[in-house]
Amino acid sequence: MYYDKRLLQLLTLFFSVLFYSQLHKKDTLRGEFTYLLKAKLNTLTPDYKHEEFFSLQIGDKRAFFASIQSLKRDSVFQALPIKTLENGAKLLSSKGVSVPKTKFSFTIIQSNENIQYFNLVGMSILTYKEPLIKNWKLSNETKIINTINCKKAEIAFKGRNWIAWYSPEIPLPYGPYKFSGLPGLIVKITDDKEEYDFELVKSASNSALKGRLININENRYSEAFETTRPKFEKALKDANSNLIGMLQSSETTIIQGQEIIRQRQKEREINRKYENPIELEQDE
Repeated sequence: MYYDKRLLQLLTLFFSVLFYSQLHKKDTLRGEFTYLLKAKLNTLTPDYKHEEFFSLQIGDKRAFFASIQSLKRDSVFQALPIKTLENGAKLLSSKGVSVPKTKFSFTIIQSNENIQYFNLVGMSILTYKEPLIKNWKLSNETKIINTINCKKAEIAFKGRNWIAWYSPEIPLPYGPYKFSGLPGLIVKITDDKEEYDFELVKSASNSALKGRLININENRYSEAFETTRPKFEKALKDANSNLIGMLQSSETTIIQGQEIIRQRQKEREINRKYENPIELEQDE
């Protein structure tokens, strides 16, 4: 699902100590794939498509999916100097630093058991689990996409009808976002309105994978608070509407940030009705 994280970017900047990196020590990198997403995120500008690259990193028993911009942002936050205020609060100094922007801050872990979604809400990482997609409709139709032989599959998922092209020649049952469970890597998947389109644009060679581990900061998903999808949505809504209160309750001093957050809160309320999320239907 698309979450406009503009309201949380400033908060994330000052509390990004949550993202200090620890590489996962148990996941050997078995495959690394880059997808390009082209998406109509806002119905107010139907002719504009946002483009963003995503990384799918596959280990022995699970795969990690995240925006490359958000991964770069983690690295920037890690390198920022920390300043201690008079009240003892910790503040990251971002003066003169260009922080990568992303529309998608989530991390998704696909496994044989379930799909698990992680995201920062307020000052905590929250997570919820969903069952694997199992009701794919397979077809004998074939197509060559970027020199890869693919077969067609279809699925109705969260209010959209999706057409996927997967490659049995790449026997990895994973794909972008929450899509997995096909007998081969998903090379391309598009909804029938062509509002969201993921396409594989790059893959690492076997020689490039040798000796490497999954390169996802463990703090993106470790020690997350597990909840349900409805409770996650409610927590996100509450956090978006109460950023100033959270900053004040945490005794953090931001001299020029509060007015920016207030303005973005107003903008979000105005633009909310024009948002076009990837998931049009929510779980009850």
